[in-house]
Amino acid sequence: MRLHVYFCGVKKSILIVVFLILVRPVLPVADYIINYDYITRVLCINKAKPMLHCNGKCHLMKELAKTAEQDKPLNGKKNHPAETEVLFFQPVASFSFKAFIYPVNKDNTTQYSNLYSYINAVGVLHPPTYIS
Repeated sequence: MRLHVYFCGVKKSILIVVFLILVRPVLPVADYIINYDYITRVLCINKAKPMLHCNGKCHLMKELAKTAEQDKPLNGKKNHPAETEVLFFQPVASFSFKAFIYPVNKDNTTQYSNLYSYINAVGVLHPPTYIS
């Protein structure tokens, strides 16, 4: 029973973490909606130009850009629009097989003598029956 309760707690905590990860990009928009009056009066860059009808959207765009920049992976490499693959090629020198014929010198011919001998022993050697 305790194991079931433990896994329910783990499932709930995982769901909360996943929910926060999914909601994180939307947080600047929620902050903009909640603090609309403060952003339009204080944080808006174009508050001196009311004809632009910015109403704090400039601040919202900055916050969304910050959130998007933080979500990029930190791999240490700069993003390049295209990668170039460099291959090195060195041609292989051509080769061919030539038949090598060993020259036979008739002056140094030797006679082969078969000095091998073999004795056919019919009896089988057995170990002694007792050791004294």
